[in-house]
Amino acid sequence: MSLFAQTRRSLRSLATGAALIGLAATLIALPATAAVAAAPLSAAATDPAPIDPATFNPGLIISDFNFFNPDALTESGIQDFLEQRSCRPSDGVPCLWEFRETTTSQPAKGDGHCLPYTGAEKETAARIIAKIAAACTISPEVLLVLLQKEQSLLTRPSASGYLRATGYGCPDTADCDAQYFGFFNQVYNAAWQFRQYTQEPDRAFKIGKVDVGFNPDAECGASAVAIKNQGTANLYNYTPYQPNAVAVANAGDEGDGCSTYGNLNFWLFYNDWFGDSTLEPFSVMFDDCLSYVGGQGCRAPTLLPTP
Repeated sequence: MSLFAQTRRSLRSLATGAALIGLAATLIALPATAAVAAAPLSAAATDPAPIDPATFNPGLIISDFNFFNPDALTESGIQDFLEQRSCRPSDGVPCLWEFRETTTSQPAKGDGHCLPYTGAEKETAARIIAKIAAACTISPEVLLVLLQKEQSLLTRPSASGYLRATGYGCPDTADCDAQYFGFFNQVYNAAWQFRQYTQEPDRAFKIGKVDVGFNPDAECGASAVAIKNQGTANLYNYTPYQPNAVAVANAGDEGDGCSTYGNLNFWLFYNDWFGDSTLEPFSVMFDDCLSYVGGQGCRAPTLLPTP
């Protein structure tokens, strides 16, 4: 593990401890009735209520903490999560929880970018996802949602889906580039691309007010979106459309001819599987780099902001 990663992990642990102490103090100070009223929130984390798509905010699809947290799931946690999905494969392929692939080693990509990946024979999908998440400092939850959003790979895997797992190198107007085919190839390159967007954020979609289209067809129009953070900007650079009002109103069903669903589905899957996608657990008193990990201007995070 790099010194930067060790520093970030230690500081995040300290900040998490401080946040928990503050929460405990708040609960102790609450009247008994208020503490009881708060209890159902913990149950909701394991059995979430149906999501109201009207709360979808195109400018804040996911927090930086949730996007960049490589410790969100361990390898065993990923494996357990995959085994809990209702999986109906086609084309004679395995479900993702039993999939294995021989991976190839990847070199370090430079300061603040992906660390080396050591390839191995017959690695499980869970191990591949966990190792890539750690190497590129991207949440394994984000990678799992991406696999479902792009190819329904967790629930309806197919031979084509494994080849095009994360939709990397797949333009809207043509088939995917075959040089990027394959599960490991797809997951690694998607994580690499998210890190590239983060290292070089001056792109079509960046923090600030940006026009975002509703569809590849320019006649469907666009509207200004106030993009709040780098994680959300990364999603738009990867899938450059927002859902229109019809798509949001009919989430999980058909919209109209101008509806696109990629970023809406990402938000829906994440919130259904892992809870509030916009969660930012560290108080504003802590350094932003504890959440915005490894990005531009965040090479050496500190526990408290620098004056």
